[in-house]
Amino acid sequence: MATILYVSTYGSDDPTRATLPIVTALGALEAGHQPQLALLGEATYLMKDMIADEIHGVGLPPLKELLPKLFAAGVPIHV
Repeated sequence: MATILYVSTYGSDDPTRATLPIVTALGALEAGHQPQLALLGEATYLMKDMIADEIHGVGLPPLKELLPKLFAAGVPIHV
């Protein structure tokens, strides 16, 4: 089991890139690893409910469906 830190600087300016670190962190969690997220710059705004509710990357689930899974699993999110 590895601890993996995913870093993102993308926010509402690029919804697909903003969602990718969350999707990959969930994949790591399902694979038995311990993911962590570091949100920098524009990505920090993803923690605001009104912003997260509007993020939906191309071909990916909406962010508002993914974040609660990270929260429920206790994945550390560094903002």
